[in-house]
Amino acid sequence: MTVHPPVTGHCDELQDALTAFRASAHITERWGEHLAAVLTGAGRLLAAGNGGSAAQAQHLTAELVGRYRDDRPAFSAIALHADTSSTTAIANDYGVDEVFARQVRAHGRPGDVLMLLSTSGASANLLSAADAARAAGVRVWALTGPAPNPLLAGSDESLCVEAPTGATVQELHLVAVHMVCAAFDAAVERGTRRDGDGRR
Repeated sequence: MTVHPPVTGHCDELQDALTAFRASAHITERWGEHLAAVLTGAGRLLAAGNGGSAAQAQHLTAELVGRYRDDRPAFSAIALHADTSSTTAIANDYGVDEVFARQVRAHGRPGDVLMLLSTSGASANLLSAADAARAAGVRVWALTGPAPNPLLAGSDESLCVEAPTGATVQELHLVAVHMVCAAFDAAVERGTRRDGDGRR
């Protein structure tokens, strides 16, 4: 493992990790295309994370409900940690491990997608959410730090970022979020053009 100097070394660490991460582009493209099919078919995306990963999950849902680059219809995407009344009530009544799982059971429908973001891949509340999602017929995608990790094993698909620090993992998770959104928008646009031409 390369040891970088502090501060500016962070840029070097990120650049090293990004070079390796580039090989994962096909995963984000596939996820974006699948998500377009789900959301244009009246399905929804659920997303969750803890701490900085919660912010990344909420960034993803904001891009889908709002827009990423160009104007397009709004799509259903829910950041499960963003409902503070629900999360605190569930944590109080059922325990922290149930904070996301109970919401998945409430909002998830067969064919929906649950995106879980975690630098460690070991957060108990995300593992419980993955279990609840699979039981409900919801597809589970995980964005994690280095493999192997428990969330990788508990998901239908995963993208594991190989980076030495949690900060760099989170930065590449944001890159992945934007790549998924780019692929999503491209797939939606292709579908719109097909529909406009009268082809299915």
